[in-house]
Amino acid sequence: MRPAAHLPLSTALYKATALELAVLAGHLLLYPSGLAQERRTQPSGTTSATADGAQDATTLPLQPPRPVVLLHGFIDNRSVFVLLRRALTKDRGRHVESLNYSVLTCDIRAAAELLDRRVEEICLRTGQHQVDIVGHSLGGLIARYYVQRLGGDTRVRTLVTLGTPHGGTAAAPLMTAHPIVRQMRPDSDVVAELERPAPGCRTRFVAFWSDLDQVMSPVETARVDHPDLLAHNVRVSGIGHLALPVHPAVAADIRQALDAGAATTSTDSVSVA
Repeated sequence: MRPAAHLPLSTALYKATALELAVLAGHLLLYPSGLAQERRTQPSGTTSATADGAQDATTLPLQPPRPVVLLHGFIDNRSVFVLLRRALTKDRGRHVESLNYSVLTCDIRAAAELLDRRVEEICLRTGQHQVDIVGHSLGGLIARYYVQRLGGDTRVRTLVTLGTPHGGTAAAPLMTAHPIVRQMRPDSDVVAELERPAPGCRTRFVAFWSDLDQVMSPVETARVDHPDLLAHNVRVSGIGHLALPVHPAVAADIRQALDAGAATTSTDSVSVA
């Protein structure tokens, strides 16, 4: 898609809203299919590592791409990643897994601990030392907490976030009765923890933020702005919050981000849609 910056705001907003409604309708149809946890499988062509990290003799000489873990947003499930999953697997045969956390989850820290256990299990099962993570909205914040506060930077090479309230969001004030929504507010303890120094953090961050994301308030809160983090902030023009994990232009940039070397990162924003 071409950048939508040349469109009048009202026209761009109208188109983005129409797309959001279409995405929402499609997602509601798929939602029941993602309620159950995903079946855990071993990637073809790889072998599980033993407890001491050794692999058996059938391990291929060339390592496949790192596994990718997909982490959904608030009151959602893995069905939101149907299109993105297809896009990530078609080129290089990546092993992609989705993690469902319960809709009853009330604490980002607890969800991050669950992610920690799942990543360790994936590494053991696949024989890989590291994974990449793609998190939509709240999922990205959970993954960042894992990386930055629980030592997950040893396991996560690249963390891609899509519309994640890194600085907290002031949107949806009527939903603040939910504890996890309060943790996504700008003045929350979780956001304050993530603003603390993180020297030596090895994970590279790629944060997609949309200029028409009505769930992020302000929209720039979906950027990663931290002096200790290696971050690349990607501005997406003309689409909203729900479209981020399904838009083909975003998916193409995510694939590129997962393939890129750490030296290519920066803090400049670019338009991709």
